[in-house]
Amino acid sequence: MIITRPTLKKTASRLAIAGMLGALAGSPALAQTMDAALARAYSANPTLNAQRATVRATNENVPQALSGYRPRVTASADIGASITDGDTPFNAQGTGSPHSRSTTRLNPRGAGVQVDQNIFDGGKTRSSVSQAESQVLGARATLQNTEQNVLLDAATSYMNVLRDTAILNLNRNNVEVLEEQLRQTRDRFQVGEVTRTDVAQAEARLSQAQSQAILAESNLKTSIARFRQNIGIEPKQLAPGRPVENLLPKSLPAALNAALTAHPAIIAALHGVDAAELQVKVTEADLYPVLGVRGTVQQRYDNQFFGDNRTSASAVATLTIPLYEGGQVYSRTRQAKETAGQRRIEVDTSRDTVRAAVVSAWGGHEAAKAQITAAQAQVQAAETALAGVREEAKVGQRTTLDVLNAQQELVIARSTLVTAQRDRVVASYAVLSATGRLSSDTLKLKTERYDARKHYDQVKGLLWGTQTPDGR
Repeated sequence: MIITRPTLKKTASRLAIAGMLGALAGSPALAQTMDAALARAYSANPTLNAQRATVRATNENVPQALSGYRPRVTASADIGASITDGDTPFNAQGTGSPHSRSTTRLNPRGAGVQVDQNIFDGGKTRSSVSQAESQVLGARATLQNTEQNVLLDAATSYMNVLRDTAILNLNRNNVEVLEEQLRQTRDRFQVGEVTRTDVAQAEARLSQAQSQAILAESNLKTSIARFRQNIGIEPKQLAPGRPVENLLPKSLPAALNAALTAHPAIIAALHGVDAAELQVKVTEADLYPVLGVRGTVQQRYDNQFFGDNRTSASAVATLTIPLYEGGQVYSRTRQAKETAGQRRIEVDTSRDTVRAAVVSAWGGHEAAKAQITAAQAQVQAAETALAGVREEAKVGQRTTLDVLNAQQELVIARSTLVTAQRDRVVASYAVLSATGRLSSDTLKLKTERYDARKHYDQVKGLLWGTQTPDGR
C-alpha cells in the first residue's frame, strides 16, 4: 500500500530540510539575521538598559566620596524686631525727674558665611574614594555579565523560533500525509482490501498528528513571545542561525582557564571583596580624631542700639577626639569585617558556579554535535525504511499500521535533527558566555557600543549641578 501522491513525500523531505536549515519563508535578502537580532537586543533590551542605569548611578558614588576633601560652605541670614520699654528712677543726688521712661525699638539683622575644611579624618575620605571606585568597577563587571545573559537569551530565543517553526511545519505536513493516508485506506476498505481496523488505525494516527500540530503551534507562539521580550521586535523572516565555534577555546581546559581568569561574574565578586574591606577602614575611621578648620564672617546691624554696624571674622582650628560612643562604632566595625568575609566566600561560590557552567556548556555543545550526526543517520534510515514499507505494503507484506509507524518514525527523526541543530547553535553561545567572552565586541555586532567610562569621566569631577550629563 503506497500513497499515490508522490509530491507529498517530496514535500515532506523538502520541508524537513528547510526546517533544519532554520529558514522561515521569505527572501534571504530581506531576512532578519542572528547578528541583527543580537544587535537589537544589545541596544534596546530593557534589562540591559536598566543595568546601564545602575552603573551610572554607581558612578555618582565617586564624586560623593571626593566631596570629603572639599570645603563645606554655608550662608545664614536673620532679621527680627525688638522693643525695649523701661523706667529709669531719679538719680542718686535726688535731682531731676522722679523717673524717666524710655522705649527702644531695634531691627536686629545680619548675614554670615561659614567655611569648614577637613584636614584629617582618620583616612575615612581616602578609603571612601577607593571604595567608591571599587564599586564602579564591580558595577561595570556586573554590566558585562548582564550583557552576556541578555545576548545568550536573545540567541536562544532566535533559535527557538526557528526550531519551533520547523517542527510546526513538519507536523502540519505530517497531518496532510496522514489525511491522504486515511482517504486511501477508506477507499481500499470500500473495495474490501483492508479491514475496519486499518481505517481506525489511520484515524487514530491522524488525530494524534493533529494534536501534535496544535501543541507545536502553541510552542511556537510561546517562543515568539520570548523573542519579542528579549529582542524587542516580532520575528518576521529569520535567516539560518549558525554556531560561533570559531570563537570558542580549543579545549575544555583552555575554556576553564579563560573563564576562571576573566569571567565578569568573578571579577565583580572580587571588586565586591575590595569594597567590603574598604568599608572596614571607613567604619574604623570614626574612632580616630578629626582635625579641621572653620572660618566665619558675619555682618550685624541694630544689634545693641539703633544704627550700629559690626563686622566680625574668625578662623578656628577644631580637633574632635571620640572617647566613647556607646559601642556602636565597634559593633559596626565587627559587622563590616563579617561582611568582608562573606564577600570572600562569594568569590569562591562564583568560581564554582562559573566552572560548572563551562563544563556543562562544553558538554552540551559536544553532545549536540554528536546528536546531529546520529540524527542525520536516523533521518536517512527512516526515509529508506518508509519507502521500503510502502513498497512492501503494495504487495501485502506490510500492514497499514506498519506504514503509519514508519511515517511517525520519520517525523520524529526529522524533529530530532531540527532540535539537535538548534542545540548546537545555542550551546556554542552558551560556551562563549560561560567563558566570559560573549559580548558585542567579540561578536562584532554592528551597533553603537555603550561605553560605561564615558559617564564616569563626565561626573567624577563635577563640583555642582543637578542636571545629568544627558540633560535630565
